[in-house]
Amino acid sequence: MHLRLPAILLATRQQGETAVVARLLTEEFGVIAAYVAGGRGRRLRPVVIPGNRVDLQLSALDSRLPFAKLELVESRGALLGEPLPAAAIGWACALTATVLPERQPYPALHAGLAALLAAIGHAPSARGWTGALAAYETLMLRELGYGEVTRGAPARGEDMAADLVALDRLAPALTRYLLADRRGDVMAARHRLRALLGRML
Repeated sequence: MHLRLPAILLATRQQGETAVVARLLTEEFGVIAAYVAGGRGRRLRPVVIPGNRVDLQLSALDSRLPFAKLELVESRGALLGEPLPAAAIGWACALTATVLPERQPYPALHAGLAALLAAIGHAPSARGWTGALAAYETLMLRELGYGEVTRGAPARGEDMAADLVALDRLAPALTRYLLADRRGDVMAARHRLRALLGRML
């Protein structure tokens, strides 16, 4: 079976000398892990960046690891040199790749992550996307069955301070419910991001 569909690249890990196993978020199938030949090569290195939108071609989608070809649709590479956008993209993609089960569709999370990444890419500063980040974390908790812990959480604020309050109130729920057994490096990424955001006040 051959499939072609849009995807958001979430993470990669080295496989052999030149290949990578990529984790990608699709609207129809959720998170898919796939083998990308040459993923560490010069041609594909700019493509396999977390947050990139890609055209994904899969050779199969059965119980085995499918082979994939990737074509770049929209790059986040230019943002990697900016500490705040790079940290936000890294956190959002790492959270998504870590907590979502494979091959279970979450169309609302696909749309939410796409909107968050677009906001990070187009807003003139972090003030334009910090609230969207809090909204995405809230959506993640709700979609995975922990909506009750987000009740009473502040809505997106009108200023940076209110958005940071929202992020701070979400941190314990993320740690306890989504990352209880695997929070080390993943939550460390969020802590770094939160420290950078705090300097804007």
